[in-house]
Amino acid sequence: MRLTTFTDYGFRMLMRMASDPARAYSTAELAAEFGLSRTHLTKIMQRLAKAGYVETRRGSGGGAILAIPAAEIRLGAIIRLLEDGQPLVECLSADGGDCTIDGRCRLKSRLRSAERSFMADMDRSTLADIALTTASNLRAETGEH
Repeated sequence: MRLTTFTDYGFRMLMRMASDPARAYSTAELAAEFGLSRTHLTKIMQRLAKAGYVETRRGSGGGAILAIPAAEIRLGAIIRLLEDGQPLVECLSADGGDCTIDGRCRLKSRLRSAERSFMADMDRSTLADIALTTASNLRAETGEH
């Protein structure tokens, strides 16, 4: 399976946000941290906000925070949101694509099955499972102060 950079960058942003969910993150800060385009991250953040995964705040102290706990955000749901309209292969698109061997192809059903298995596996994991580890997270996990 191959995900678009849109989804890859979306996961990076969400993983950072899940590492410290009480903190607001600006797209400028996230873009600088990951070496990515702020404009591109803004588009991703808007889609995540529209779907209710993040809440954005303007002004001083603004930025984005998770709108729901990371443990309640399934990875498969994020992929479905960010990959919307991006079929694995052309023939799996909603309109069936422009396939010259449609009706005789035995690959399509196998690809569909593989995609279902991949998404089922991703649905078993949450954003909390993949949150970035910070120094304070490590101390809390090991019981150090």
